[in-house]
This record gives sequence, structure tokens and C-alpha cells, in this order.
Amino acid sequence: MRRAPALPAPDGVDRCASLLLYVDAAREVVARVKYRNARESIGWLAEGMAALVDPAVIDVVTWVPTTAARRRQRGFDHGRLLARAVARRLGLPCRSLLRRRPGPPQTGRALAERRRGPQLTARGIRTAGLRVLLVDDVLTSGATVTAAARVLRNSGVAGVHAVTAARTPLKLRADLTDGESDGPREPPSSGPATNRRPGRTGAVGAPHPA
Repeated sequence: MRRAPALPAPDGVDRCASLLLYVDAAREVVARVKYRNARESIGWLAEGMAALVDPAVIDVVTWVPTTAARRRQRGFDHGRLLARAVARRLGLPCRSLLRRRPGPPQTGRALAERRRGPQLTARGIRTAGLRVLLVDDVLTSGATVTAAARVLRNSGVAGVHAVTAARTPLKLRADLTDGESDGPREPPSSGPATNRRPGRTGAVGAPHPA
């Protein structure tokens, strides 16, 4: 599987890193975690994601939640599973800081629709001054991470860092049109079965090169 190269972080995020490019085998692995609760893959994904993070500049780990309806349908929230696994490897607490309002998933939507981002709200937990690591599965347009960072900053956090299991390659991202998707749509279910500072790239929380 191909590692994702460093890119500038989305708006509102201090630093952002992704482990893999969302193509070929990596695409299948992430899809299995997201839709089929393939927990055997979570451990090594979390290990690689944690290696991209400097725990010294993080106070708490959180994730981009799925909606309550999809959580009930799947029987789990893959973002929570990833975030808890990453937090354990970093030796940091993991807290639910965000809620997601009902709405369509980002996967399968056109790029223009994606950029509106999901509807997220803060849970009302005391976060003033905290430095938060936001965990998500796939970074495509950056809209989800940007929306989450905006809510977190409005709730008083001091810094937002992000790490994702995978990132859509720039060429595939640019090629998305109204009729195209960057990933598999959620399969039918019969029941239950995560303001950018310019120029900062690379490992989450890593010192910015001079």
C-alpha cells in the first residue's frame, strides 16, 4: 500500500497527516473497517496513524462521528473505534466532543456538495485551551475536517490537529464530478454488523521546518 505524501492542512487545522493513499488495497481495507466492522485492520491502521502524531502537543483525541441513524444501522461508529485505538497508542484520553446531525454521508457525493461539509455541533463538554487531535477515515475535499475544526475552535479549543487513515490522491480528487464518487457507497444493511496556518505539512504536531 502506498503512503500518502505530506500536503498543506485543510482550513482551520494546524497540521494534518494521512497514512495511506486511498487507492487499491488501502481503499478496500478502509471500506472494510467503515462498513463491515473489520476490527482486525484497526490495530495496524492506528499504529501507523499514531506514528504520524507528536503526543507532546496533544491533550485529547476525538473523532468525526457518524450520524445516529448510521450508527444504529451498522452497530458501531468506525471513527470512534479508530480514535480510541490511536489514543491508546499515544497514551492520551479519547473523548466524544462532536455530534453529527442527520444528513447524507460525504462518500458518494459530488465535490461541490462535499465542500459544504457535514452538519456538526459541539457536545458542550469543557474544551477551553485544549489541543485536540481529530481522527477520521478518509480525507478527500477536506470539508469534513474543516467543519469539525470550526466547531472545535468555536467551542474554545486552543489547537486542532488531524490524522486520517487515508487520503484521496489529488488527481482523483480533481477528477470528481457530479456523477462520480471517490469511494464505495454504503452497502445495504440487514441490521447492525475524525484556520490552517500556511505552509504546515507533514507529521501531525511535528516541528515546522525553517
